[in-house]
Amino acid sequence: MAVGASGQPAKASGQYRIGGDLPVDRLGYGAMQLTGPGVWGDPKDPAEAVRVLRRAVELGVTFVDTADSYGPFVSELLIREALHPYRDDLVIATKAGLTRSGPDDWRPVGRPEYLRQQCELSLRHLGLETIDLYQLHRIDATVPLADQLGELALLKQEGKIRHIGLSEVSVQEIEQAREIAPIVSVQNLFNVADRRAEPVLEYCERHDLAFIPWFPIATGELAKPGGPLDAIAAGHRATPAQLALAWLLRRSPVMLPIPGTSSVAHLEENVAAAEVTLTDDEFDMLSRAA
Repeated sequence: MAVGASGQPAKASGQYRIGGDLPVDRLGYGAMQLTGPGVWGDPKDPAEAVRVLRRAVELGVTFVDTADSYGPFVSELLIREALHPYRDDLVIATKAGLTRSGPDDWRPVGRPEYLRQQCELSLRHLGLETIDLYQLHRIDATVPLADQLGELALLKQEGKIRHIGLSEVSVQEIEQAREIAPIVSVQNLFNVADRRAEPVLEYCERHDLAFIPWFPIATGELAKPGGPLDAIAAGHRATPAQLALAWLLRRSPVMLPIPGTSSVAHLEENVAAAEVTLTDDEFDMLSRAA
């Protein structure tokens, strides 16, 4: 399915207000894949990475998600190079709380002084005075949660961050976090083939928290020839990946999928998914299939 006549297919995904006051178009872009192998170092083609980011905004994307640990810092610096000065409607979310010691190596660190340092560095690297959505990338089990979120609450009071989010948490952890600081979003692994975070999504729906599924277009067995995604795709002239994104958008009004890619062509395919409308029967079929 090609980019629609409007030229900004992301607008078809509808809008959600993060924290009640931060409007974004629901189909966003995740910037993890702009780095080198293992989410480490510079990309093989930095110019293409810049083109991807600029094209995402051209396609109507107003929500870009990154993290200090992507590279580390490579993703944030590319975002600044490509998009600064930022459009008024562009929301950039970033994260801290995972350190890197090499490719594919992720280690939680939630000491307050570390989180503050990383926030200050992200502000500098992104060229921002305030980060609209700052997410605790992982809860560090060796540090009291009150200390981790307490520091983010202080940064919010100081005007360095606008809203606080969480990543890879349980319902119980969200409830504990909300007793310490206002929480507006949760980012967990979730897609049409892997719905283990369904209770978290349902909690977010009840409390109007943004749910940001990472790895949103995993399709697994559902996309095999003759499978439900494959069968429905033909009727829509769409790819299984586009249907997987369309299912997420239909699944919940608080859902903000952030498919990532390092290719302009793949980006255009992903964003075009916002213009795919599943019938009730198709949505039910995919919901039952997994």
